[in-house]
Amino acid sequence: MSMLLGTTITISSNHWIMAWTGLEINTLAIIPLISKSHHPRAIEAATKYFLAQAAASTLLLFSSMTNAWFTGQWDITQLTHPKSCLLLTTAVSIKLGLTPFHFWFPEVLQGSSMTTSLLLATLMKFPPTTLLVLTSQSLKPNLLTTMAIASAALGGWMGLNQTQIRKVLAFSSISHLGWMTAIILYNPKLTLLTFYLYCLMTSAIFLALNTTKITNLATMMTAWTKIPPLTATLMLTLLSLAGLPPLTGFLPKWLIIQELTKQEMTPVATAIALLSLLGLFFYLRLAYCATITLPPNSSNHMKQWQTNKPVHIPTTTLISLSISLLPLSPMIFTTT
Repeated sequence: MSMLLGTTITISSNHWIMAWTGLEINTLAIIPLISKSHHPRAIEAATKYFLAQAAASTLLLFSSMTNAWFTGQWDITQLTHPKSCLLLTTAVSIKLGLTPFHFWFPEVLQGSSMTTSLLLATLMKFPPTTLLVLTSQSLKPNLLTTMAIASAALGGWMGLNQTQIRKVLAFSSISHLGWMTAIILYNPKLTLLTFYLYCLMTSAIFLALNTTKITNLATMMTAWTKIPPLTATLMLTLLSLAGLPPLTGFLPKWLIIQELTKQEMTPVATAIALLSLLGLFFYLRLAYCATITLPPNSSNHMKQWQTNKPVHIPTTTLISLSISLLPLSPMIFTTT
């Protein structure tokens, strides 16, 4: 309830103090969920998350106060002072985990449970993304473009040598944030559409992993015996997150490249399209491990017998939407 309250306050506020209050409520609400397992790794993750979010909230409050001092405006959309714009970009980048402020995000996700990681990767990114969209016209284009390309590059590059699924999905999130940041100045609606579809696909993957108790590549290789249909559709959802046609994940990348080309930013579109191939490699590796029938080498994990564990309806619904939403793209074209 506190997370929903904080998110609602931030996305519906027009005053910087109210937006900051909503972000603080969100931070205080998620910390007990991160640390509830009483494991040293979880306590470490909660501490890192608190320090990163506190620093970002302080910078955000300082930038809004600086803007109010020079312009007399507390309105979110009236951010005009140059130093305030720079400070706000830094604060929101820390909150989202954009490069070069991404260091805390993979570690926090790795120290959290699957359900908490899902909240961190989706719901907790909604308020900062909303603030970025509302202030996008005041931010510096060159800085945002540089951070977008760096995030797409680092998200793909750092995900290559990971064996922990949560860290792979963390770097996947950083890469997708790069795509969203690249287009935010030219089409904010497309940024929100990309974020919604990313949340849809990520939620489907996290719920499927939570059902099958998959945490790393070794357990993914031997998990196909538990619920074979779910494991097969998990492969398709991973490929959809990679952006392969004709799956849902291809739609936002297609529209972003098209919009960047219209704005005569073909080099940027080419760069992030090529950098997404790095991410495609580890998505293909995950998909291969999800559907392999025998591990390629000896595994320390016991193979599980097939069980009749029920798959919840939200999981199957999200997976279906993550795979088959692309035919709705003509409707999205007409509405945007």
